[in-house]
Amino acid sequence: MKAVILCGGSGTRLWPLSRKSFPKQFVPLVDNKSLLQLTLERVARINGSGDGAEVICVAAEEHRFLVAEAMQAAKATGRIVLEPVARNTAPAMALAALQAQPQDLLLFCPSDHHIPDTQAFAAMVQQGIPAAEQGAIVTFGVVPSFPSTAYGYIEQGSAGADGSFGVARFIEKPGADQAQALLLQGNVLWNAGIFLVQANTLLQALQQHVPDILQSCRQAMAEATQDQQFIRPEPEAFAVCRADSIDYAVLERHPQVAVVPFAGAWSDVGSWNAVADLSPADEQGNRVDGRGLAVQSERTYIHAPHRVVVTLGTQDLLVIDTPDALLVAASSHAEQVKGVVAQLDARHSPEASLHRKVARPWGCYDSIDHGARFQVKRITVRPGAKLSLQKHHHRAEHWIVVYGTALVTKGTEQFLLTENQSTYIPIGETHRLENPGKTDLEMIEVQTGSYLGEDDIVRLEDTYGRLAPPPAKSK
Repeated sequence: MKAVILCGGSGTRLWPLSRKSFPKQFVPLVDNKSLLQLTLERVARINGSGDGAEVICVAAEEHRFLVAEAMQAAKATGRIVLEPVARNTAPAMALAALQAQPQDLLLFCPSDHHIPDTQAFAAMVQQGIPAAEQGAIVTFGVVPSFPSTAYGYIEQGSAGADGSFGVARFIEKPGADQAQALLLQGNVLWNAGIFLVQANTLLQALQQHVPDILQSCRQAMAEATQDQQFIRPEPEAFAVCRADSIDYAVLERHPQVAVVPFAGAWSDVGSWNAVADLSPADEQGNRVDGRGLAVQSERTYIHAPHRVVVTLGTQDLLVIDTPDALLVAASSHAEQVKGVVAQLDARHSPEASLHRKVARPWGCYDSIDHGARFQVKRITVRPGAKLSLQKHHHRAEHWIVVYGTALVTKGTEQFLLTENQSTYIPIGETHRLENPGKTDLEMIEVQTGSYLGEDDIVRLEDTYGRLAPPPAKSK
């Protein structure tokens, strides 16, 4: 069995913590681990091993180093298929199946779900293996605990001999009355979006129901390029692929689909109410992460990792604080946050998709202040990592080491800087920053100049393959 982790999705319902540049699957939400890392650790234990797993991750090009970092943290190995553009789950699953051997059992898992009982999860997957080996597409459904309007439902059909059930029908996200009726009906499950299927079974089903999608994916993978663990489908071939979910494209039309119930705790962490439920509540129903303080408040959730946030006399409120954006919402409106992000996008607000703190393959930087002709960043470089050898046409840089040791390349010079030491990089000077130490390097960078955009970087050498985007192949 091989796990395929679907790492797409922008996570806009968890704005402002989750944004397009750093979606919720990469955000440390549980025990200082991201949901992606927890997913990778969970699938590693399906076969009784906790030593990491060989996986296929399907992700966006812009998130490739975030995925690689999560795999390293989870001690997982494998390949990362990079989608040039987002095309929903059917094409993403097709790309993974084309990377696998025909008889491989593929376990498709979203990267952003929280399933705390790993043993129960592994038992559920094992229960689905016989049906998958007999040629069925196996989906997994969660036994519902309340009449949710946020999830799709699966109505169970007749029971099979192997512990799975047939699927009578798939039900779209219902209204409140229908959700209540479905719960009373008793034979329905929440659609968890987890699937188990042999690679050749999936490819045959795609060929039967959506041959155009499969053809685009075949062509894109036939002309794919590989750079270490990254596999890049041919961009133009994949760009013409039609976007569709696996539910619409295949499952709702395929004759051989089975479902296995799961009675354990599960959350798709799809709203701030779901995130709040991950924290224990006090006697008044308040939940606090970080430096929050709920005074004379009831059923209030505060997420405040950076500064003190106080609520006074509030009820049924969500307060999400980040360094550059604040969300205050009624708990009943949690599902509408996605629409707020769309409005911010329409106003061209960068906070809709970009964080002040930006992840990089060598570490991260935090833009702590800026003006018309200056910008101040706090830069963290991981041990052994180094930035690209680069130069700028429009800005000069001043570097001050706060903690650790920096190996600086400036023109033909190379020298070490330690705590409280600094250097100046003139406009146009070739330079590089490295961390030769065993602890993080932290430094302050002050940029000055007529233009301070991130596209004013001319990379001459780069450890992470960022000199230029892969060339598009001519038709």
